[in-house]
Amino acid sequence: PDLFHYLFTGEKTNEFSITSTSQMYDMRGGDWARDLLEELGIPTRILGRVVSSGTTVGPVTGAVADECGVGAVAVVAPCCHDTASAVVAAPARGEDWCYISSGTWSLMGVELPAPLITDRSYEYNYTNEGGVGGTARLLRNIMGLWLVQECRRDWEKRGETFDYTQLTEMARASRPLVSLIDPNDRSFFTPGDMPAKIEAFCRRTAQPVPADKGAFVRTCLESLALDYRMTLDGLEDMLGRKLNVIHIVGGGSRNTLLNQMAADACGRTVLAGPFEATSVGNILVQAMAMGEVRSLADARTISRDSFEIQTYAPRDPAVWGKAYERYREMLGK
Repeated sequence: PDLFHYLFTGEKTNEFSITSTSQMYDMRGGDWARDLLEELGIPTRILGRVVSSGTTVGPVTGAVADECGVGAVAVVAPCCHDTASAVVAAPARGEDWCYISSGTWSLMGVELPAPLITDRSYEYNYTNEGGVGGTARLLRNIMGLWLVQECRRDWEKRGETFDYTQLTEMARASRPLVSLIDPNDRSFFTPGDMPAKIEAFCRRTAQPVPADKGAFVRTCLESLALDYRMTLDGLEDMLGRKLNVIHIVGGGSRNTLLNQMAADACGRTVLAGPFEATSVGNILVQAMAMGEVRSLADARTISRDSFEIQTYAPRDPAVWGKAYERYREMLGK
């Protein structure tokens, strides 16, 4: 918070720390936050030049080209974060949409022509990250399928092995909306013993402990879906407009139950796929740099025409509305 305050007001507080390269970058200025870094004694001469996604930075060096037998292949700077590349592959139209890059983490946000840095975005704990073509991605980090992955790993240690399809079907067969957790509770951040951590959270919040493995997984997925709803509310509040479509991309887009829950909890149409969105987006940015694809809109048309996209319509709005009230009450929101 102190760093954020300094970056965007110029006023220094007592102390702050750099925890990631995103905090070293000035989104408004489009360059390293050199005054801040120098104030902290970090030498800015060691920092490379920041270039836009889709910039051709030069050919492969001779030794590498010879070893690989590829010649002077151009090196293109793609969207250098996996989520940024995944968003390029979102098969979206228009502007009334948001995305969820779904995997171990869920990153949910919108693509904007410029960063949105306000008191409200600070209070809601949303961040701005760079995107292709000078765009900014206003997003929130949400604990994702890590919860299920860690449950599966714990059960496997105990001699019970399930694939993700089996776990999803077990969750589908369980009673809906019995217990809810805060996916972003700090107790879930570390690996190991995830079922016990979920059980402890339920006891701490006076909720029933999940009765079986399917119930544990269902608790995780339903809670994620409700956190998506809260994130969507925050986005719409900051933007002052409604977002009608949610694009879910990445490996988690293969989880059909979570996709449907997201549609139900948010009351929005969900379009799921492609699931290899990071690779697809990376390739599309390279194609744009080479002049093979004319624009970001054309890149998304290619993605839309190249992959099967699953549509999920929202259901049971009253049931999920009541669950959302419970969820917010649990979080004290």
